[in-house]
Amino acid sequence: MRKLKNEELDRLDVEAFKGAEKTPIQIVLDNIRSLNNIGSVFRTADAFRIEKVYLCGITAKPPHKDIRKTALGATESVAWEYHESTLELIESLNQNGHTTIAIEQVENAAMLHEFDLETSKNYVLVFGNEVKGVSQEVINHCESVIEIPQFGTKHSLNISVSVGVVVWDFWSKLNT
Repeated sequence: MRKLKNEELDRLDVEAFKGAEKTPIQIVLDNIRSLNNIGSVFRTADAFRIEKVYLCGITAKPPHKDIRKTALGATESVAWEYHESTLELIESLNQNGHTTIAIEQVENAAMLHEFDLETSKNYVLVFGNEVKGVSQEVINHCESVIEIPQFGTKHSLNISVSVGVVVWDFWSKLNT
């Protein structure tokens, strides 16, 4: 086997990406502290052609050198918006027919691998602060909550890892 060169990967350029059909998923970042995590989320969003990333509260906005370091240009391809209030954004998305889902550990959460998707829905996945998670107030306004099953000693995954796991699962289910 020979490792492929970047030019052999046949990737879209930024303009083609912007015009390409998107996966019916949007991501909300609720008060994310780490600029590296934010950049990583943009790269994942680019990889799976996510419709949009919403940056809320204390979540930093591009352009920023620490976001750019991990995003590697994905802030130019992926659509994004900033909203001061995550709750107001969630309420607006709910009113406009989106299916809002918090990714969090709560009572009676649906396990990710057991969650069935409908191809007719536009999903909004809400990921929370590295320490506090998704705020309870936001959880209360989401249509449902999904938990990523974990079997080790730690209580959570890094936010950028969580985004990758959930987006891959949703993408796989929507494209089978």
